[in-house]
Amino acid sequence: MIRTRPQLAMPYCPGMPVRKRPTPDDAVTARRVLLDGLACGTEMSGLLGELAPLHPRNNTFPGEVFLGLAADALDWCGASRADPLALEGIRERFLPERRFRGRQNKKLQFAVLAAAALHGGTEPDLLDEIAWWQTDDFWEYALFATVAYIRAAADRAGVPLRQACQELALRPMDPTP
Repeated sequence: MIRTRPQLAMPYCPGMPVRKRPTPDDAVTARRVLLDGLACGTEMSGLLGELAPLHPRNNTFPGEVFLGLAADALDWCGASRADPLALEGIRERFLPERRFRGRQNKKLQFAVLAAAALHGGTEPDLLDEIAWWQTDDFWEYALFATVAYIRAAADRAGVPLRQACQELALRPMDPTP
């Protein structure tokens, strides 16, 4: 008896649509939608709905864009090794509208720590970490972490959230998705 492995991905066949790969313009759009929505007080469910069309299935995009923005927020508010931003209670203080249970807490924790790692100059191994998740929701947890960081950065700087978003929007970004 010959055992075969189950096929994990459909092969490409002629006539099948080619999957859209994220472009630099998609990265700019994701960043703009997040910052504009947050500045205008859009609820988290509204942000998720606006950003979902940019997420290609089984892809981490736009999660990487969000983590980069979170790292920018840390830089913008002056967080450093000498003057760190405390992460204790970040979820409760800056994401009060979201409830996380079980594995959801670990997913959020990874996104929060990955953004801090980027700010510190390291590149987290996203694919190795999220492979065990067995879900296609990394980008959502990156969004939650970024919203928390931007809110925390505004709080730390003593400015309204709208101002923080406007100032972050002026910062250059790496256009590579």
